[in-house]
Amino acid sequence: MLLNFDRLGWWKYVLVAVTIVTAAFLLLPILFIAALSFGSSQWLIFPPPGWTLQWYSQLFADPQWLASAWTSFRIASIVTVLSVLLGLVTSFGLVRGTFMFRDALKALFLTPMILPVVVLAVALYAFFLRMGLGGTLIGFVISHLVLALPFSILSISNALEGFDKSIEDAAVLCGASPLEAKIRVTLPAISHGLFSAAVFSFLTSWDEVVVAIFMASPTLQTLPVKVWSTLRQDLTPVIAAASSLLILLTITLMALVAIARKVLKS
Repeated sequence: MLLNFDRLGWWKYVLVAVTIVTAAFLLLPILFIAALSFGSSQWLIFPPPGWTLQWYSQLFADPQWLASAWTSFRIASIVTVLSVLLGLVTSFGLVRGTFMFRDALKALFLTPMILPVVVLAVALYAFFLRMGLGGTLIGFVISHLVLALPFSILSISNALEGFDKSIEDAAVLCGASPLEAKIRVTLPAISHGLFSAAVFSFLTSWDEVVVAIFMASPTLQTLPVKVWSTLRQDLTPVIAAASSLLILLTITLMALVAIARKVLKS
Protein backbone atom coordinates (compact mmCIF):
# COMPACT_ATOMS: atom_id res chain seq x y z
CA MET A 1 0.00 0.00 0.00
CA LEU A 2 1.18 3.54 -0.76
CA LEU A 3 -0.11 4.85 2.56
CA ASN A 4 0.19 3.06 5.88
CA PHE A 5 -1.18 4.60 9.04
CA ASP A 6 1.63 3.17 11.21
CA ARG A 7 4.28 4.69 8.91
CA LEU A 8 2.89 8.23 8.93
CA GLY A 9 4.99 9.21 11.93
CA TRP A 10 3.79 12.27 13.80
CA TRP A 11 1.36 12.99 10.94
CA LYS A 12 -0.91 10.24 12.24
CA TYR A 13 -1.54 12.28 15.40
CA VAL A 14 -2.51 15.23 13.23
CA LEU A 15 -4.84 12.96 11.28
CA VAL A 16 -6.42 11.65 14.49
CA ALA A 17 -6.87 15.19 15.83
CA VAL A 18 -8.51 16.38 12.60
CA THR A 19 -10.81 13.35 12.67
CA ILE A 20 -11.85 14.03 16.27
CA VAL A 21 -12.50 17.73 15.58
CA THR A 22 -14.54 16.92 12.48
CA ALA A 23 -16.59 14.28 14.31
CA ALA A 24 -17.23 16.70 17.18
CA PHE A 25 -18.29 19.43 14.75
CA LEU A 26 -20.84 17.07 13.19
CA LEU A 27 -22.07 15.33 16.35
CA LEU A 28 -22.21 18.10 18.96
CA PRO A 29 -25.28 19.86 17.45
CA ILE A 30 -27.12 16.53 17.54
CA LEU A 31 -26.15 16.00 21.18
CA PHE A 32 -27.28 19.54 22.03
CA ILE A 33 -30.69 18.90 20.45
CA ALA A 34 -31.05 15.67 22.40
CA ALA A 35 -30.12 17.45 25.64
CA LEU A 36 -32.61 20.27 24.96
CA SER A 37 -35.41 17.73 24.54
CA PHE A 38 -34.94 16.75 28.20
CA GLY A 39 -34.58 20.31 29.50
CA SER A 40 -37.08 21.64 32.04
CA SER A 41 -37.24 25.14 30.50
CA GLN A 42 -40.16 25.94 28.22
CA TRP A 43 -37.67 27.62 25.87
CA LEU A 44 -34.68 26.18 24.01
CA ILE A 45 -32.01 27.12 26.55
CA PHE A 46 -28.61 25.44 26.86
CA PRO A 47 -27.50 24.22 29.29
CA PRO A 48 -30.93 23.18 30.58
CA PRO A 49 -31.74 24.35 34.11
CA GLY A 50 -33.19 20.91 34.91
CA TRP A 51 -34.29 17.64 33.39
CA THR A 52 -37.75 16.36 32.54
CA LEU A 53 -39.69 14.07 30.20
CA GLN A 54 -42.69 16.38 29.88
CA TRP A 55 -41.87 17.41 26.29
CA TYR A 56 -42.00 13.82 25.13
CA SER A 57 -45.31 13.43 26.98
CA GLN A 58 -46.69 16.49 25.20
CA LEU A 59 -45.38 15.18 21.88
CA PHE A 60 -47.15 11.83 22.21
CA ALA A 61 -50.30 13.45 23.59
CA ASP A 62 -50.69 15.92 20.70
CA PRO A 63 -52.87 14.44 17.91
CA GLN A 64 -51.34 16.78 15.32
CA TRP A 65 -47.83 15.49 15.98
CA LEU A 66 -49.05 11.90 15.92
CA ALA A 67 -50.96 12.48 12.68
CA SER A 68 -47.85 13.96 11.05
CA ALA A 69 -45.73 11.02 12.23
CA TRP A 70 -48.30 8.55 10.89
CA THR A 71 -48.38 10.39 7.56
CA SER A 72 -44.60 10.23 7.31
CA PHE A 73 -44.62 6.52 8.13
CA ARG A 74 -47.33 5.73 5.57
CA ILE A 75 -45.62 7.66 2.80
CA ALA A 76 -42.18 6.26 3.63
CA SER A 77 -43.51 2.68 3.74
CA ILE A 78 -45.24 2.97 0.36
CA VAL A 79 -42.20 4.67 -1.16
CA THR A 80 -39.93 1.92 0.19
CA VAL A 81 -41.94 -0.88 -1.39
CA LEU A 82 -42.26 0.85 -4.74
CA SER A 83 -38.65 1.98 -4.76
CA VAL A 84 -37.29 -1.52 -4.12
CA LEU A 85 -39.57 -3.12 -6.73
CA LEU A 86 -38.86 -0.54 -9.42
CA GLY A 87 -35.19 -0.43 -8.48
CA LEU A 88 -34.92 -4.20 -8.79
CA VAL A 89 -36.45 -4.30 -12.27
CA THR A 90 -34.43 -1.28 -13.40
CA SER A 91 -31.19 -2.71 -12.02
CA PHE A 92 -31.64 -5.97 -13.90
CA GLY A 93 -32.08 -3.99 -17.10
CA LEU A 94 -29.12 -1.68 -16.49
CA VAL A 95 -26.71 -4.39 -15.32
CA ARG A 96 -27.60 -7.19 -17.72
CA GLY A 97 -29.06 -5.27 -20.63
CA THR A 98 -27.07 -4.65 -23.82
CA PHE A 99 -29.22 -1.94 -25.41
CA MET A 100 -28.03 1.41 -26.74
CA PHE A 101 -27.60 4.41 -24.43
CA ARG A 102 -27.60 2.20 -21.35
CA ASP A 103 -25.03 4.37 -19.56
CA ALA A 104 -26.96 7.52 -20.45
CA LEU A 105 -30.15 5.99 -19.08
CA LYS A 106 -28.39 5.04 -15.85
CA ALA A 107 -27.11 8.61 -15.51
CA LEU A 108 -30.65 9.87 -16.06
CA PHE A 109 -31.99 7.69 -13.25
CA LEU A 110 -29.30 9.06 -10.90
CA THR A 111 -29.98 12.71 -11.79
CA PRO A 112 -32.16 13.40 -8.68
CA MET A 113 -29.09 12.71 -6.52
CA ILE A 114 -27.09 15.60 -8.03
CA LEU A 115 -29.89 17.99 -8.94
CA PRO A 116 -30.53 20.70 -6.31
CA VAL A 117 -33.52 19.62 -4.23
CA VAL A 118 -35.12 23.07 -4.41
CA VAL A 119 -35.08 22.98 -8.22
CA LEU A 120 -36.62 19.51 -8.20
CA ALA A 121 -39.21 20.58 -5.63
CA VAL A 122 -40.33 23.59 -7.69
CA ALA A 123 -40.57 21.46 -10.84
CA LEU A 124 -42.58 18.74 -9.11
CA TYR A 125 -44.84 21.30 -7.45
CA ALA A 126 -45.62 23.00 -10.77
CA PHE A 127 -46.27 19.66 -12.47
CA PHE A 128 -48.47 18.23 -9.73
CA LEU A 129 -50.40 21.47 -9.47
CA ARG A 130 -51.41 21.09 -13.11
CA MET A 131 -52.26 17.42 -12.56
CA GLY A 132 -54.34 18.14 -9.47
CA LEU A 133 -52.04 16.07 -7.25
CA GLY A 134 -50.73 18.86 -5.04
CA GLY A 135 -51.21 18.16 -1.35
CA THR A 136 -52.33 14.57 -1.97
CA LEU A 137 -50.93 11.26 -0.76
CA ILE A 138 -50.28 10.16 -4.34
CA GLY A 139 -48.34 13.35 -5.04
CA PHE A 140 -46.25 12.84 -1.91
CA VAL A 141 -45.47 9.23 -2.83
CA ILE A 142 -44.47 10.04 -6.42
CA SER A 143 -42.29 12.99 -5.44
CA HIS A 144 -40.50 11.03 -2.71
CA LEU A 145 -40.18 8.06 -5.05
CA VAL A 146 -38.27 10.24 -7.49
CA LEU A 147 -35.77 11.00 -4.71
CA ALA A 148 -35.55 7.46 -3.31
CA LEU A 149 -35.30 5.47 -6.55
CA PRO A 150 -31.65 6.40 -7.31
CA PHE A 151 -30.57 4.93 -3.95
CA SER A 152 -32.36 1.67 -4.74
CA ILE A 153 -30.82 1.48 -8.20
CA LEU A 154 -27.32 2.07 -6.84
CA SER A 155 -27.63 -0.45 -4.00
CA ILE A 156 -29.23 -3.22 -6.07
CA SER A 157 -27.04 -2.62 -9.13
CA ASN A 158 -23.88 -2.90 -7.04
CA ALA A 159 -25.15 -6.13 -5.51
CA LEU A 160 -26.03 -7.54 -8.94
CA GLU A 161 -22.64 -6.63 -10.37
CA GLY A 162 -20.97 -8.53 -7.55
CA PHE A 163 -23.11 -11.63 -8.12
CA ASP A 164 -21.77 -14.43 -10.32
CA LYS A 165 -24.42 -14.93 -12.99
CA SER A 166 -23.06 -18.40 -13.77
CA ILE A 167 -24.71 -19.63 -10.56
CA GLU A 168 -28.09 -18.52 -11.88
CA ASP A 169 -27.30 -20.14 -15.25
CA ALA A 170 -26.43 -23.37 -13.48
CA ALA A 171 -29.84 -23.36 -11.77
CA VAL A 172 -31.49 -22.98 -15.18
CA LEU A 173 -29.45 -25.89 -16.54
CA CYS A 174 -30.59 -27.99 -13.59
CA GLY A 175 -34.23 -27.51 -14.60
CA ALA A 176 -35.35 -24.24 -13.03
CA SER A 177 -37.09 -21.65 -15.16
CA PRO A 178 -35.31 -18.29 -15.62
CA LEU A 179 -37.82 -16.60 -13.32
CA GLU A 180 -37.54 -19.32 -10.69
CA ALA A 181 -33.75 -19.12 -10.82
CA LYS A 182 -33.88 -15.37 -10.23
CA ILE A 183 -36.31 -15.73 -7.31
CA ARG A 184 -34.67 -18.70 -5.59
CA VAL A 185 -31.00 -18.04 -6.39
CA THR A 186 -30.33 -14.44 -7.38
CA LEU A 187 -32.60 -12.59 -4.97
CA PRO A 188 -31.27 -14.34 -1.82
CA ALA A 189 -27.73 -13.67 -3.02
CA ILE A 190 -28.36 -9.92 -3.40
CA SER A 191 -30.53 -9.62 -0.29
CA HIS A 192 -28.02 -7.25 1.30
CA GLY A 193 -28.51 -4.88 -1.63
CA LEU A 194 -32.29 -5.13 -1.35
CA PHE A 195 -32.13 -4.45 2.39
CA SER A 196 -29.88 -1.42 1.88
CA ALA A 197 -32.19 -0.13 -0.83
CA ALA A 198 -35.19 -0.46 1.47
CA VAL A 199 -33.52 1.34 4.38
CA PHE A 200 -32.14 4.21 2.29
CA SER A 201 -35.47 4.62 0.49
CA PHE A 202 -37.33 4.76 3.80
CA LEU A 203 -34.93 7.30 5.28
CA THR A 204 -34.98 9.42 2.13
CA SER A 205 -38.74 9.76 2.39
CA TRP A 206 -38.89 9.91 6.20
CA ASP A 207 -36.35 12.73 6.59
CA GLU A 208 -37.17 14.72 3.44
CA VAL A 209 -38.41 18.26 4.10
CA VAL A 210 -37.81 20.51 1.05
CA VAL A 211 -40.08 18.68 -1.41
CA ALA A 212 -42.51 17.91 1.41
CA ILE A 213 -42.95 21.63 2.15
CA PHE A 214 -44.08 22.22 -1.43
CA MET A 215 -46.35 19.16 -1.41
CA ALA A 216 -47.90 19.69 2.03
CA SER A 217 -51.46 20.87 2.62
CA PRO A 218 -53.29 21.98 5.78
CA THR A 219 -54.64 18.44 6.20
CA LEU A 220 -51.61 16.46 5.01
CA GLN A 221 -48.10 17.15 6.23
CA THR A 222 -45.18 14.97 7.21
CA LEU A 223 -43.30 15.07 10.49
CA PRO A 224 -40.33 17.11 9.14
CA VAL A 225 -42.80 19.66 7.75
CA LYS A 226 -44.54 19.79 11.14
CA VAL A 227 -41.18 20.42 12.81
CA TRP A 228 -40.38 23.17 10.29
CA SER A 229 -43.74 24.92 10.63
CA THR A 230 -43.69 24.73 14.44
CA LEU A 231 -40.13 26.05 14.54
CA ARG A 232 -41.23 29.18 12.66
CA GLN A 233 -44.01 29.83 15.18
CA ASP A 234 -42.65 28.79 18.57
CA LEU A 235 -39.31 27.59 19.97
CA THR A 236 -40.84 24.93 22.19
CA PRO A 237 -38.70 21.98 23.37
CA VAL A 238 -41.31 19.68 21.83
CA ILE A 239 -39.50 20.40 18.55
CA ALA A 240 -36.28 19.10 20.09
CA ALA A 241 -38.10 15.98 21.25
CA ALA A 242 -39.51 15.31 17.78
CA SER A 243 -36.11 15.97 16.18
CA SER A 244 -34.41 13.62 18.64
CA LEU A 245 -36.81 10.83 17.71
CA LEU A 246 -36.15 11.44 14.02
CA ILE A 247 -32.41 11.24 14.64
CA LEU A 248 -32.80 8.12 16.81
CA LEU A 249 -34.76 6.32 14.10
CA THR A 250 -32.17 7.25 11.48
CA ILE A 251 -29.28 6.03 13.63
CA THR A 252 -31.12 2.80 14.44
CA LEU A 253 -31.82 2.00 10.80
CA MET A 254 -28.26 2.81 9.75
CA ALA A 255 -26.96 0.51 12.50
CA LEU A 256 -29.27 -2.23 11.25
CA VAL A 257 -27.86 -1.79 7.74
CA ALA A 258 -24.30 -2.20 9.03
CA ILE A 259 -25.22 -5.27 11.06
CA ALA A 260 -27.22 -6.82 8.22
CA ARG A 261 -24.35 -6.34 5.77
CA LYS A 262 -21.96 -8.19 8.08
CA VAL A 263 -24.44 -10.99 8.75
CA LEU A 264 -25.46 -11.48 5.13
CA LYS A 265 -21.89 -11.42 3.84
CA SER A 266 -20.59 -13.85 6.48
